[in-house]
Amino acid sequence: MISLSRLQQKGEHCMKNRESFLPKDWFEKGNLDLRRTEILLENDDPEGAAFHLQQAVEKYLKGYLIGKGWKLKRIHDLEDLLDHVLDYDKDFEVYRSLCQEVTEYYTEERYPFFVSSKLHKDEIMLKMQQVKELIEKLLK
Repeated sequence: MISLSRLQQKGEHCMKNRESFLPKDWFEKGNLDLRRTEILLENDDPEGAAFHLQQAVEKYLKGYLIGKGWKLKRIHDLEDLLDHVLDYDKDFEVYRSLCQEVTEYYTEERYPFFVSSKLHKDEIMLKMQQVKELIEKLLK
């Protein structure tokens, strides 16, 4: 097997993955993450569900922004993304606390902490309802 560094030394290049600049592609991926959230909740995995809920919101916010001409940035903090959304529509300010809370799911699932916050299924289900309201507004 040839490593990437050996291919680069030989002057051969692998095709680079590039993110789409089409909002619908981001919305489709976000929808997949929402479905994964539901499946993980059905299987009593609130931590996994929370992570995919964060991913869904991130993709929907980015899709909305791309549709407004925003240049794609590697941002995972939903509050930072919301700040960009507010440049286009101040009515989204009501979702700030939701974005703050759901952003925490990204780090809680990805990194070990000394004290686990132990997420509960009911909490994630409530957040998912709020996220669906946000998504509905983003798609208008």
